[in-house]
Order: sequence, then C-alpha cells, then structure tokens
Amino acid sequence: MSAAEGTRSLPHRRPWTRHLTRPDKKTIAAAVLLLLSLAGLAAVFRLVSLSMSDIAVYRAEGEAAATGGDLYGFTVTEWNLPATYPPFAALLFIPTTWLPIGALKVASVLVNVALVPVLLHLSYKAAYTPGTGGSAGASRLRRARTLPVVLAATAVAIWLEPFFQTLVFGQINIALTCLVLWDLARPDGARLKGFAVGVATGVKLTPAVFAVYLLITGRVRAACTALAGFVCSVLLGVLVLPDASVEFWTQRMFETGRVGKAWIVDNQSLQGLLARCLHTEEPGLLWAGAALLTGMAGLLVARRVYVRRGLDSWGVLCTAVTALLVSPISWSHHWVWCVPLLVTLGAHVRGVRWRRALLVAVAVLFTARTMWILPHQGDLDLHLTWWQQPLAAPYPLLGLAMLAAVAWWSRRAPAAPLATLARRPFPLPRSARPSRELSTRVPER
Repeated sequence: MSAAEGTRSLPHRRPWTRHLTRPDKKTIAAAVLLLLSLAGLAAVFRLVSLSMSDIAVYRAEGEAAATGGDLYGFTVTEWNLPATYPPFAALLFIPTTWLPIGALKVASVLVNVALVPVLLHLSYKAAYTPGTGGSAGASRLRRARTLPVVLAATAVAIWLEPFFQTLVFGQINIALTCLVLWDLARPDGARLKGFAVGVATGVKLTPAVFAVYLLITGRVRAACTALAGFVCSVLLGVLVLPDASVEFWTQRMFETGRVGKAWIVDNQSLQGLLARCLHTEEPGLLWAGAALLTGMAGLLVARRVYVRRGLDSWGVLCTAVTALLVSPISWSHHWVWCVPLLVTLGAHVRGVRWRRALLVAVAVLFTARTMWILPHQGDLDLHLTWWQQPLAAPYPLLGLAMLAAVAWWSRRAPAAPLATLARRPFPLPRSARPSRELSTRVPER
C-alpha cells in the first residue's frame, strides 16, 4: 500500500484509535453498559441451570466423525437429541472434542458474544449506504460504527430473545449469519463471491435460498459459485464419511421430525403458526401450499426491492425472512437476522417519528419473549386461545408483515436521478439499468 493510500485510509481508523487511547464519556459509558450486560448474563448462567444441549450434540457429532462412530445413530442429553446436520458439519465439529464439555460451553458463550459486534459491523456496512440517503449515508455509517455505538449495541443485542437463546443452547446461528452476510455484502465482481453461502448450506441447508436470490437477481456467476461451494462440502463429507453421507442425503435429511416437534411455541415458522392455529400436530398440505406461496412471494419481493430500489440489504433481509418462514422448523434462536433487520430499519429512520416508533416496536417484539409466557408444557401449545395465537407466533407474523410492507414500498421505482442510481453500491440487474442512450456518468469529485 502506498503512502498516499495509507493517508487516505487513516481517517477511517481515527475514531476507533481515539476512543481506545483517549476514551470520552460516551465510550466509558458504553463500556460500562457492556460490562454490566455481560455481568448480568454471567449471573443468569450461574443462577439458572442451563444445559446448552446443542453444543453437546455438536460435540457428539464431532466425536462420531473423529472416531468413525454412527453419526446418526446416537442421542445425547436428557432430551435424547440426535444429529441433524450434514456430515460436513460433523467434520467442522471435530475441534469441539478437544475441550471438556464445561470448557466448551464457556468457549461457546464467549465466541458467540464476540461475534455479535462482527454481525453489527456487517449489518452497518450493508445498511448504511449511499442508497439509503444520498451523501448522508456515509456519515451515518461512520457514526454507527464508532466504538461507543458498537459497545452499546452489543450490550443490548445479547438480550434479544434470539441471541439469548443462541447463547443458552450453544448454537451456531450467529456464525452462519455472519458468514452469509459477509459473502453477500461483497462486490458482485469479487472473487468467489457466493462460495461462503455454499459452505454455509453444507452446514445447514437453509442458506441455499440465498443462492436462489443471487440467481433471480441476475448474479448467475455468484449463484454458480455458491453451488460449487455446496458441492465441495458434500464431496468432502462423502470422502471422509461415506456411509454417513449416503444415510443423510438419502434418508435423514427428509426426516424433519428428528429436529423436533413442529407445533411447539419454540417453532417460529409458518408451519408452527398453522399447527397451533389449527390445533393439529400435522398441518399437512395446507402448510405445504402456504409455504410454497410464501416462498415464491418472498423471493419475488426480494428481487423487486433489489431491481426497483437497488437495495441489496432489503433483498437479503426478505430472502432471510422467507427462508425462516418456509422452513419446516425455525426455532426462535434462528431469528438472529433480527439484528440486520433492526440496523437496516435504523438506517431509514432519518428523524421520521413513525419510523422511529416502528424501530422501537420491532426491538421490543424481539425482546418481549411473549411465546414463553404462554402455557406450553406438554401439549398445551395446541390448545391456545385465539388471543394467545399472536403472542405464540410473533416472529412469523412480523415476517409476513415485513414482506407485505416491502412489497408495497417497492411497488414503484423511486423517482431518483439516474446519476443517483449509478452511484449505488450494489449494481442493478441489466433489466433495471438505464438505457445506454442516456448518460449516467457521474463526474469525479
């Protein structure tokens, strides 16, 4: 890097350096808030016996992969939980066997907490762009990424229900969300863009929907790269664990019952919503039809907001919400996409009162834990009254409302100058680009 380049990049580092070397009152207050938040989290973990059952399953999967055991034949914990991930994931879990289970649980919490500011950074980068408010987008990005804001946001984010549940169970949702968001936020011409999405699909199948999003928005190369990443993960699993691979891809991946009961309030997917509303354990074809329509409509909305508004951040969010809705089971801790959603909503507040109120309402919804205050022991989830149903399914109802709102918002292209569209960080598909007969050249500043 040249001296000139180093000089130009220095201002982006000054805020963090200044806050660390000469912390002001805001930085100190944010640091104290984070310490208090972490202390409260430690107190909860110490006072309440938390099994962190999922990390125990990951460790058992890693041990089976390392020793050649039956990957899909064991159950662990008092709930008899089996392995549900592809063999490639089991290979990634082998390092979890190097630590005792107690130390592994502590490491899981620390890593997940450390990933929260990473997710915030990626969310800020995707949301605060020139497309969200002209030249003001860059200045808002600098303010949002300052150390006090990141520390305070981390202190609050770990108490959002999906994040807290991720810590409680020792899940890997935050890591996968960071991986997918990092990959999708890269420029379209970046080398191997989409590969990380494919790798994430090899760990959990749900991220495959992002490859579809890349395809329908005209980024065929990135979609094919995602497919290549997924194929590589499958082939690696076949090479190392051939028997387990055959068993998973021909049998286990279709056994959604292995994951858990679809009708309990833990499941914040469309199937869980319908099962509880219809008071049945198997909504059957009704759910299949609703999931198909929701999936098609959600991806259509994601494409439209990208094409007509040029906002990839909203397209990615619509795709994520669509995946969470149509998945047979989306546990509440799968909704860690709430942080990118909140950050993106914050990028569009711009001092408008109703938008600020909407942001607060969404934050409260992801903090309230309404599904857990309802009676849900045994099969009581299937006997909820009509007024309890919205409280039992806050996330899918919010997801459906968000897709409807974005569909309405993107029904028309904005009346923006072509030069403004040309400056947007996410390139538009060819069908949405202006004609070559019209000049879209932006003078250099």
